Formats: sequence, structure tokens, C-alpha cells
Amino acid sequence: MPITSIDTPRRRLLDGLPVRERRVVAGGVATALLEGGDGPPLLLLHGGIECGGVYWAPVLAGLAEQHRIVVPDAPGLGESAPVAELDDARFARWLRELIGLTCDEPPALVAHSLFGTLAARFAVAHSDALARLLVYAAPGVGPYRMPLGLRVVAVRFALRPTARNEERFERFALLDRERTRRRAPAWFDAFSAYGLACARVPHVKRTMNGLIRSGTRRVPDAELRRIGVPAALLWGRHDRMTPLPLAEAASARLGWPLHVIEDAAHVPHIEQPDRFLEVLS
Repeated sequence: MPITSIDTPRRRLLDGLPVRERRVVAGGVATALLEGGDGPPLLLLHGGIECGGVYWAPVLAGLAEQHRIVVPDAPGLGESAPVAELDDARFARWLRELIGLTCDEPPALVAHSLFGTLAARFAVAHSDALARLLVYAAPGVGPYRMPLGLRVVAVRFALRPTARNEERFERFALLDRERTRRRAPAWFDAFSAYGLACARVPHVKRTMNGLIRSGTRRVPDAELRRIGVPAALLWGRHDRMTPLPLAEAASARLGWPLHVIEDAAHVPHIEQPDRFLEVLS
């Protein structure tokens, strides 16, 4: 069921954007999604964040000028219904059915962070469902060891989802939290409030725990080389969660183009939205 008690900050995040909200049932999961724009389909899959796809809001208007955008909340996160376990098989069934319900042709898929790993696994077996793949700051494209600082702030926030612990996590994810907030303080505060409210929901906590295990597990290079559509990498220069050398090594091994956004860390679409749009265009 929708998390109705946190609708107000969610609405503030989406205020004025050229998107509409609806729910579909994909893979047996009642899924909340945003849609808008016109043109070739572009599916934006959020990373391991409790609030789901609304964190794409800073770039949705720009992307909708060139694409028909589809932005779901993954099962168990945001406003989508919970699942007992979000393993690779359930994720693949959900994503394939979602594409069939929302896209008239195979979409380009941009998949961030932990879901970038799951999307890469999906593309190995389901390349026919996609037009291209952009893996965005995903740990699973190489040998990954979670940085100690990330482990500390993530565990602290998971155990005690307070505003102070959320701020600690944001400072680790962003290159400069204060500068990012100054760009749109009302939006940023709504983003923090909505994320904090979601983080306190038991099924969201359960989903995040499983996603961390799955999303940090490496996809073997032999499998990644079987992806049958053009694939590329996108990274922030100063990413502390999935450091850039992991992407540089993956690009060299796999021959995938690597696009680096300067002056940004783990979420360039929030930190440097104009530059992010330039890269995607």
C-alpha cells in the first residue's frame, strides 16, 4: 500500500515537473512509477535509496524534452509494495514485465548504484528487452570492498534513522552537501524528509538490507561481455561510495566507454544536473 503519511514531501519533490504518477502490477508487485515526455523510451532505475525514483527529480524535466521517461520505485522501496525477498530472479521478472507494460519499444536503461549491479545482471540474460545500458556508479562491475566510512554511516543510519544520521550519510554521498542544498533548499529539505520517513518503514529496511548484499556482489566479466546491447559507464569524479578507479578498471577490461562528471561524488544527477543531462544527451 502507498505510504500515505509521507505523501506531502513526495509531492513537494515532484511539484511542477512534467510527469504523472500511476501504479502498475509488474512481476506481481504493485509498482509506483512516474511517466512523462515524448520520444525514445528512457527508463531510470534508482540506486539503493529508501525513497525510490523521486530522487531523479532534478533531471526529469530536461530528460522529458527528448525522451519518454519511465521512473519506477523498485519493489519494497518508495511507494511500491513490499516483497519477501528481492533476489535476481524476482528483480528480473519485475523489470521485464515493467518494460512490457510501459514501453512500446526496448528502452535505454540508466541504472544507478546498487540497482546498477542488478540491472547489469538483468542485461546479461535479457538484452533483447533493452536498447542500451548505462551503468551509473554501480559497485558490481568490479571487485568491490565497501569503504569503512560508508559502512559506518550506513549502519548508523540503518540502526537509528534520525535526521542527524541521515545528514551524516548525505555528507558521505555528496561532494559538498551545503552547496548542493543551496541550489534548491526547499527541494533538498523535502528530499531529506521523505527519505528519512521511508527509512523508518520496516519493509523498506528489510529491502535495503537484502539489496546491499546483492548489489555489492560482483558480476563476472565473462557475463558482462555477453550483454548484447551498447553499454557504458557513468561516474562522479569524487565518488566515495564506489570510487572511480573501480570504473576505470572496468572500462579498460570491458571496453565500455566511461563518462566522468567533474565536481561530483555519488549522485551527479543531484549534484551537477546540467552536466548529467549533457552526458546523457
